[in-house]
Amino acid sequence: MSNKFIAGLLLGAAAGAALGYFLTTDKGKAMLEELKTAASDAGDEIKESYNRFENDVKQTVQKGKTFAEDLEKKANNFTS
Repeated sequence: MSNKFIAGLLLGAAAGAALGYFLTTDKGKAMLEELKTAASDAGDEIKESYNRFENDVKQTVQKGKTFAEDLEKKANNFTS
């Protein structure tokens, strides 16, 4: 095995151990809870933005359909 591989393995193990220790402390637990809350809030905001976008698209499509129907009626009246 190469020295780089062993160094990477040791560094990864040390980082994992440090993270595990940090997350078991009160401060680490509080930070994890804040992170979960922030992620949940971000997810809610994304859902709301998607719903607004979807409604805007539906309204635009409906306006396009109405415009096309009106245009067809006018064309039919013009050619009749």
